Amino acid sequence: MSDRSLETALATVREALLDADGLVRAVASGRRRTGTPTWRRVELRYVDLKAGRHLQATAYDATQAHTANHAAGPAATEAVEALLAEPFGNWHVETATHTHQVRVTKKGDALVSSKRRAQELEVERDHDRTKQHLLAADDPLWRALGLAGADGRVKPSRAAKVRQVEEFLRLLDAAVTDALAAGHLRAPTADEPLRVVDLGCGNAYLTFAAQRYLGEVRGLPVAMTGVDVKEQSREHNSRVAVDVGLPASFTVGTIAEAVVDPAPEVVLALHACDTATDEALARAVEWRAPLVLAAPCCHHDVAAQLRRGPTPPAYAEVVRHGILRERLADTLTDALRASLVRLQGYRVDVVQFVESRHTPRNTMLRAVRTGVVPDGARAELDALVGEWGLRPRLADLLADPPA
Repeated sequence: MSDRSLETALATVREALLDADGLVRAVASGRRRTGTPTWRRVELRYVDLKAGRHLQATAYDATQAHTANHAAGPAATEAVEALLAEPFGNWHVETATHTHQVRVTKKGDALVSSKRRAQELEVERDHDRTKQHLLAADDPLWRALGLAGADGRVKPSRAAKVRQVEEFLRLLDAAVTDALAAGHLRAPTADEPLRVVDLGCGNAYLTFAAQRYLGEVRGLPVAMTGVDVKEQSREHNSRVAVDVGLPASFTVGTIAEAVVDPAPEVVLALHACDTATDEALARAVEWRAPLVLAAPCCHHDVAAQLRRGPTPPAYAEVVRHGILRERLADTLTDALRASLVRLQGYRVDVVQFVESRHTPRNTMLRAVRTGVVPDGARAELDALVGEWGLRPRLADLLADPPA
């Protein structure tokens, strides 16, 4: 990245945003030291409506998305100027020919990276299009993983798994984009690729999909490692890696003890069962990984503690019903995980990563290492575990038991 004045950097962004023929997608996120923008994140692209070409802006607050369409021309210009006036800390702009990345420094200057694409992209502006696949539905990878048949079509029985992986990739894509723009992740190079590990990779659906997407679709230099306790998985996945020509590597070991050297920068865990998710989060903290994405599976540990321990009187009616007690255990488990990781200097969000009709296990913990612990975070954790008399497994793994 090169240093430029903020005015010069935003002029580059403005030109790209107002190019109704060339803009592919733009994302504004983060905040500056001098202020907080109205929106947590804004995504921009041009769409073709019956009334003509419009700049579509989707703005996200803490709970929902708000979409507005602005006619190309004065209306779009006014909308762009309003967004550029907001104190966003990061801009990521993709055009048919270039990728621009702008990060505002603490001093108010801008770090800018502009790269020309090796091949010009075709811009998609269909307003009513179905959600675009990050990996093509007929990608040979799906067949190599046994998710598609010999005809290249995804098997109906495996469609839910493909959708899970696709949605995980979508969140990974956004998280990596934001972390690179904010400087939480360094810009990868051929000599120093982005180090990613998939803990509890199993048949490596996510490992291979992430390697394919980040490495080939986005063009980022990536070193991908899958970890699983079974030697059979390592052998199978290594053969698939050769068959599909992906440079992913695999190692055998438990999540808690597997040797990954050098330490990864991005840690992924998709549906690691029960306290295996706690082990994945603990390893990520041990590695001081800048970015962590973990989608938990079952939550037996806290559920068992709820059955054994005393219940706060106000919640007696909730735990009286088995299904409600199990759902409460899920919620408490992930709230405690988020709180404990936050105490390690991470900004943590708990989000839905796929619709519940595809899997009931559709929660994701997204953590970005900032080095900042929010005021009152320790007191909030202690109050929560004290109210329920719980001992979170992750607290033991982090050697950070609540008071």
